Amino acid sequence: MSSEITTHQVSLMLDELGINEDEGETSQSFCEICVERKENDEMFTGESCGHSFCRECISRHVAAKLEQRITTITCPAVNCKSVLELERCRALIPKVVSDLWGDILCEELINVSERFYCPYKNCSALLVKDVVGENPEVIRESECPFCNRLFCAQCYVPWHSGIECEEFQKLNVDERGSEDLMLREIATKSRWRRCTKCSFYVERIEGCQRMTCRCNAQFCYVCGAEWTNDSHYKCA
Repeated sequence: MSSEITTHQVSLMLDELGINEDEGETSQSFCEICVERKENDEMFTGESCGHSFCRECISRHVAAKLEQRITTITCPAVNCKSVLELERCRALIPKVVSDLWGDILCEELINVSERFYCPYKNCSALLVKDVVGENPEVIRESECPFCNRLFCAQCYVPWHSGIECEEFQKLNVDERGSEDLMLREIATKSRWRRCTKCSFYVERIEGCQRMTCRCNAQFCYVCGAEWTNDSHYKCA
């Protein structure tokens, strides 16, 4: 059996190594993160440090830092302090990652006291408080420019129709839902009263103003206060 290597076998070996036989150069580079050889057009090389990584690894590195709200992202090589720039990485990373990076950078430029987010969870767009002059007009009802839904610019919650901000802010967290506010608005228009003990709504059909709730608490249907013989015989 001959031990000589044929020209065809050499070509196959060079192809497997990513080496161009005519130019004598490799068409692949080594990624320092996944420790694999990748085509040169799939690689990213640090501009100031020269460390090489494949697009997939550099994208994961950037995304992981952004999840931690870190915008000054350094080269992932050990002990490397070289900073990665958004514009240089933009073409190498997915659009959703580059957009997030850009949004966080813009967010950092806005003073914390001047920014808030759309209260609708499926929007959450970054918004800026519009303060003009020394005595700006108090704005309550506002519209998100991204999802076009109404929200309260004082409470930073979805618009609470039929209830003032001061009253809304006194409500418990479990009473601020849209259905709870709708029920509250109906109760106000229908002049229902809430039990002073369990907060259950009561509607008076007939009889005296002294209400006895299902929890046995007694209250005045006229003023809504707890019923006492000393104070309610002259209730207005």
